[in-house]
Amino acid sequence: MKQISTKHLKFAHNAWMRGLGFYELELNFLRERLEEVAGGNTGREVGENVEHFQNQLIIHRDYLDGLKHRIRGNQGVLENEISASPEFIDDRELTVYNQLSDDYVTEEKMINELRHEFNHFAAKWL
Repeated sequence: MKQISTKHLKFAHNAWMRGLGFYELELNFLRERLEEVAGGNTGREVGENVEHFQNQLIIHRDYLDGLKHRIRGNQGVLENEISASPEFIDDRELTVYNQLSDDYVTEEKMINELRHEFNHFAAKWL
């Protein structure tokens, strides 16, 4: 049976929460730039793209909020497990933790892709 260090788990949760905080700031920055583009351009093509990016920003903000909530929940569950075994947790207890890790990495990639897509769009219209 594989075991993982509780120190690693705590570090990973904290790193994810810091990363999510960064991505929330990034989404705010993109929203502000989107408002600049929308304010300076009223054409149909721009309007459709502005709406697309507005929707994407809303979706990602909601997902970040949900992911933060799930991470906090997993922290609580793992803290209970840690009280039973202070140094290691059995691998079978880490299913949710592993899914959160995958979800965090996926969201990170998606936000980076959105940022690059948006920067290409903004460069054209600013």
